[in-house]
Amino acid sequence: MVTPSVAAIRRAQRADGPATILAIGTANPPNVVEQSTYPDYYFRITNSEHMVELKEKFMRICKS
Repeated sequence: MVTPSVAAIRRAQRADGPATILAIGTANPPNVVEQSTYPDYYFRITNSEHMVELKEKFMRICKS
C-alpha cells in the first residue's frame, strides 16, 4: 500500500494560478453597510430608534 506524502496531499488541496485569485475576489459580500451609517441602519431595523442615548453611544463607537 502506497501512502501519499504530506506535500502531495497539500498540493492536491490547493488551487494554482487564476483560481486562487478568483477565490479572493468572491469573498466580498454584495450587501455592504458603511460603518458610519450602520448605527442608523441597525436601530431602524430593530425598531429601537427610541433609545437615543444608546444610539449616540453606538455612533461614537462606530466613529473610531
